[in-house]
Parts: sequence; C-alpha cells; structure tokens
Amino acid sequence: MAGKETIEREFGAFKPISDASPKYVLSLDRFDYLRDGIAHINIVDFLLGKQDINLP
Repeated sequence: MAGKETIEREFGAFKPISDASPKYVLSLDRFDYLRDGIAHINIVDFLLGKQDINLP
C-alpha cells in the first residue's frame, strides 16, 4: 500500500464494525499489514488458491 494514509483508509473502514465477523483487506502487497484483528491478504495468492480465508 502506498503509504500510511492508504493503510489507514483501507483498515479504518472496518473500525466502526464491532461484530465478531472476520475482516480482510486484499491488496497486491506482499507485506503483512495485519492490524487490530483485521487480516491482510495478497489478492494474487488468494485468487490462485495459495491463501485461504476460511469462510464458514
């Protein structure tokens, strides 16, 4: 993600949601930006089946 502002925007969208549902941010970045219980997943790995999000 381009910078702190982008990271705050993408992850900040989930902050008002206080339920127990898993939350994910998908991007092209290879770095793990996990924060506040919100998972970060590389979208290419996800689409190729290399990473699963374990939906019920």
